[in-house]
Amino acid sequence: MADTRNFLIDMDGVLVRGSTVIPGAREFIGRLLERDAKFLVLTNNPLFTPGDLSHRLRITGLDITPDHIFTSAMATARFLQSQGERSTAYVIGESGLTSEIHRAGFVITDHNPDYVVLGETHSYDFEAITKAIRLVAGGARFIATNPDPSGPAEGGLVPACGAMAALIERATGRAPFFVGKPNPLMMRSALNHLGVHSETAVMIGDRMDTDIIAGVEAGMETILVLTGVTRRADIEPFPYQPGRIVDSLAEIEV
Repeated sequence: MADTRNFLIDMDGVLVRGSTVIPGAREFIGRLLERDAKFLVLTNNPLFTPGDLSHRLRITGLDITPDHIFTSAMATARFLQSQGERSTAYVIGESGLTSEIHRAGFVITDHNPDYVVLGETHSYDFEAITKAIRLVAGGARFIATNPDPSGPAEGGLVPACGAMAALIERATGRAPFFVGKPNPLMMRSALNHLGVHSETAVMIGDRMDTDIIAGVEAGMETILVLTGVTRRADIEPFPYQPGRIVDSLAEIEV
């Protein structure tokens, strides 16, 4: 680990739990900054821009600048940009997604778009979903930012991108291409954004089925922290294993 200076770090369950900083996270980020290590905080949440997320983290007590944040919305926009000359999309999502789609040079429209891009929103609109179904059925390519079926909210679970994607797929018979974790495409996109190689990078996450498998498939070293959803007893049944298991970020030397 002493020779590794590049890190991809999951956000929820690793750095924060809701609006609370997980013990050891602030000190770990401080060590990364002090040693000038390259790192990105990764999130499958496409709702917010890096600037929004930086502000939200700062309120909790984590001083992480926007240039150290990488979202599934950013990975989705980069994927679309890599696909060639098609340049129009019908987008369901908030500013975190729409701003990245625009930055990638796409026009957002509901008139015969090349793509339907599904993200997450604070309130899914039935009319917008119906429009997406009709466009996908009519031939638009179906892209989704992340496969998460649900997410946390103050009142409990809320439907997320994966659940809405399943609805559109069931109605059209056409499955989406998910860009976010566990697709290693997001990891490779983040590594390219950071300007480093997988062989010199570590993925730190709290979920075996998203963070660790994505890191393994991207050819990275992996560290599972037990501050999120995964417990030690959950790990053994998986056919792939993390390179290292720690109780929290406090155990990781930089």
